[in-house]
Amino acid sequence: MKKDIKERREFIRLSYNRPLMYKVCKKSTISKMMKGYTHNISSAGLMCNLQDRVPKDSILWLQLDPGALNLCEEIERRSVIIQRGVLGKVVWEKKEDNGYDIGVCFLTREEKKAHGIFDNF
Repeated sequence: MKKDIKERREFIRLSYNRPLMYKVCKKSTISKMMKGYTHNISSAGLMCNLQDRVPKDSILWLQLDPGALNLCEEIERRSVIIQRGVLGKVVWEKKEDNGYDIGVCFLTREEKKAHGIFDNF
């Protein structure tokens, strides 16, 4: 008999397979728009697949489509939104055959101050 496995996530994730545009928030990469795909999304973060490796703890600017923002109205209430994009931090990465699966946690307004992220990038 299999034991019931308790869900560890605090937020419910919704399956959401859509194209994603993003930038890595470093001086050398902030002007380079890159593409990926979301797998799922919640009000606190998302899982996506990217062609390029993005190391854990990197800060990303993510351009979510209007449908994603409508699914997760909480994103707009608590997250840092700059130039119609959401800021997030890479919390895990895993190499896959088709690129890298990445877990991203949206930064809250309080975390923006703690990370020293500036508004003019």
